[in-house]
Amino acid sequence: TDGTITSQVSANVDAGFSVVKYTGNSTAGATVGHGLSEVPEMIIVKIASGNIGNWAIFHKDVGATKFLMFTSGAAQTNIAWWNNTAPSSSVFSLGTVSDTNTSPYGYIAYAFHSVDGYSKIGSYTGTGATGNTIVTGFRPAFVMIKASSASGSWYMFDDKRLTSPYSDQLIANSSAAEATGTYVDLDSNGFTLNTTASDLNNSGVTFIFMAFAADPT
Repeated sequence: TDGTITSQVSANVDAGFSVVKYTGNSTAGATVGHGLSEVPEMIIVKIASGNIGNWAIFHKDVGATKFLMFTSGAAQTNIAWWNNTAPSSSVFSLGTVSDTNTSPYGYIAYAFHSVDGYSKIGSYTGTGATGNTIVTGFRPAFVMIKASSASGSWYMFDDKRLTSPYSDQLIANSSAAEATGTYVDLDSNGFTLNTTASDLNNSGVTFIFMAFAADPT
């Protein structure tokens, strides 16, 4: 009952992750309780009832005046999906867009924040050169990367498909099979971009990422 919309929440506050169920009310400025003890850094929302709706994604380094979608490689776009309001330590805010808040549709949200030694949600700037290293503070088992200041796909790398020392790529917004190549090394303290591919390391472009540890500490 933290928000103006009552939500049902399953939260692991130690892991910085919660699953939230709520019903839209078509009211700008509506808020939904997320059940975490800190401000979410990434929120993924999908309409769960009704044959409409995109994946609506908030990321702290994109901001609450913009959004991203899993179903598109398009760059961030200005629109009030989050009522232009950043989430707090108890709630996240909604506008009146059907992808996040239309009555009487039901929605599922996944909320995350970084946890030292376990997860990292952040961003980096592409260099256009191999050897661009991003520090997470742990060895990642999974990394998802998306260009946020330009168009680009959602790339996923993990240590279960590891062709040492690098991981083959999968793309969340594509049905294509994995592609083998020296894209991202999963290091002991982060990951290294050993590619000049524009979707992962284009010079001057901002990229967002979400990483989870292989061996949480």
